[in-house]
Amino acid sequence: MSVLAIDAGNSKTDVALIDADGTVLGTARGGGFRPPVVGVEVALRMLATTVEEAHLASRVPGPLRVAHVSACLANADLPVEERELAAALEGRGWGDSVRVYNDTFAILRAGLPSGAEPRGVAVVCGAGINCVGMTPDGRTARFPAIGKISGDWGGGGGLAEEALFFAARAEDGRGAPTALAAALPAHFGLFSMYELIEALHLGMLPAARRHELSPVLFEVAAGGDAVARSLVERQAEEIVALATVALARLDLLDVPAPVLLGGSVLAARHPQLDDRVHELLAARAPKAEPLVVTTSPVLGAALLGLDQLSAPAATYTRLRAQYA
Repeated sequence: MSVLAIDAGNSKTDVALIDADGTVLGTARGGGFRPPVVGVEVALRMLATTVEEAHLASRVPGPLRVAHVSACLANADLPVEERELAAALEGRGWGDSVRVYNDTFAILRAGLPSGAEPRGVAVVCGAGINCVGMTPDGRTARFPAIGKISGDWGGGGGLAEEALFFAARAEDGRGAPTALAAALPAHFGLFSMYELIEALHLGMLPAARRHELSPVLFEVAAGGDAVARSLVERQAEEIVALATVALARLDLLDVPAPVLLGGSVLAARHPQLDDRVHELLAARAPKAEPLVVTTSPVLGAALLGLDQLSAPAATYTRLRAQYA
């Protein structure tokens, strides 16, 4: 086998085993990869279970061993974290070589057209938000993307928190009226924000279910609610700010360059968000070429692996065809 491709996000993990000719031999899906929450060792044990499932699905006999492990991992936000996780993966003995990337690079690589040089920027807005860019000469642009302490705002989790904040204040009179005050609790079969706050605080609703509120926010915004629309507008501003800063760092503002948009929030193609992102990009980076990426990010991890092995063009073509 040639490549063990891993795309491990906050909410789910996809693994694919790729043969030397680009054939996908086995795949598996597991839970999220969250070392800051459960610790590196526990996160890697959970990842190892998904890798073993992909190996079993491949029906390749013997212990797993590939030429290269290409791992695009959530929470590999700083170079020191990439090095730590790469060392941990090397210890698993799965491959002759290992390369760890932040999972945003998977979106960037998956979204670049077949045969295109690695030039462009990717913004991921899923559970969280992040942005990376790369050029053919090896330069990259990236952000710590750790949360508010690194200046980040939004993503599905952040939008849900903001929606709760404004809905609570609307109900108790501290804030402007908004339909979110009724829509958010109604999503869980509750009748008031007080009931929802109580359910979340006391654990009657798991904290993880807060992410369900991001789509509710977009529904309310589509109905014309001013507060909800302002949050969607701000999310568009944040996405475009990340993209334009990354383009400027790589000297790509004045040349045609793809801006690849991925993650569950952007892939949903909410009209207000989608239109506003395109409008702002056209004004601030007129040469940018925005494209929403819906291809599985594990393809990007696999392509990065083939890059490391200098695979022939036919291998890329065969691999892409299986994810078309």
